[in-house]
Amino acid sequence: MNMFSPKLGIDLGTANTLVFVPGKGIVLNEPTVVAISEVDKKVLAVGVEAKEMVGRTPDSIVAYRPMKDGVIADYRVTEAMLRYFIDKALGRFNLFKPDVMVSVPAGVTSTERRAVIEAAIRAGAKNAYVVKEPILAAIGAGIPIHEAKGHMVVDIGGGTTDVAVISLGGIVSSTSVKCAGNKIDNAITDYVKKTFNLAIGDHMAENIKMNIGSAIPLDQELSMQVKGRDYITGLPRSTEIKTNEIVKAITAELRDMIKAIKDVLQETPPELAADIIDQGIMLTGGSSLLRNLPELVFRRTGVKAQLAEEPLLCVAKGTGIALEHLDVYKKALGAKR
Repeated sequence: MNMFSPKLGIDLGTANTLVFVPGKGIVLNEPTVVAISEVDKKVLAVGVEAKEMVGRTPDSIVAYRPMKDGVIADYRVTEAMLRYFIDKALGRFNLFKPDVMVSVPAGVTSTERRAVIEAAIRAGAKNAYVVKEPILAAIGAGIPIHEAKGHMVVDIGGGTTDVAVISLGGIVSSTSVKCAGNKIDNAITDYVKKTFNLAIGDHMAENIKMNIGSAIPLDQELSMQVKGRDYITGLPRSTEIKTNEIVKAITAELRDMIKAIKDVLQETPPELAADIIDQGIMLTGGSSLLRNLPELVFRRTGVKAQLAEEPLLCVAKGTGIALEHLDVYKKALGAKR
């Protein structure tokens, strides 16, 4: 590896993409959205600019999310997006091609893995490495993944919830379910539609979740004004909604996430299960910020859970640390190219 190769870690998420540069930290955090013109299929905007167009575009422009459930749904668009993020992170005048590390969900197939590597190389990377998300999340959360101890990481993003038990630098048992932040938002949208006859946008649903959402019912409920369009009159209207209604609305989604955790615990060898009782479960990813989620996990599994520091940034930070110590993490990374 030459001295001049810049290094970039990319947390390619369903909802947001973060770029991490060792020594600088997170240099970029933008929505994983690309705006494309219908006519000539040209990429018009990426990231923040593109997201502002979502739901507000003329028919000739389509705002597109190229990552579906944490996996590349559209190869060409993903490549264009990666190129944009790489160029933006390095600056226009960079002469050297970067070494790039990209995170992928634990459940990806080898074909999907190759697709990510190819896309990164075509987007201007010199070397590309793909690493499974739970490993990066664990590294970023400060878990010493190389010890002969079992650690459980639950990484809850926009598209997927990845649950993994890690020991000696590798994944012992894991599962990935397509139930995470986006599904929670959709459940809130459906609930507001059924209960209040009100149509709300994705943005509003996410706001409700963040402002008043909770994983368990509260004695002191929070409440907020919800604005949308009335299904019957077709006119704008607002109504008030409270925390415990949201808890009820997202019960099924939370149940799926808890089931994933239980499934992995059930297939964990007894020695490692003992470690996990001591260490607890580490929650990472943006959607782990839902109020009282650690408490729900504890109530359902009997294992204490804690939120990582800056859960949203764990995977990106993990890419940075792994890049700086490639030799150490080689085993966890698998082959490159």
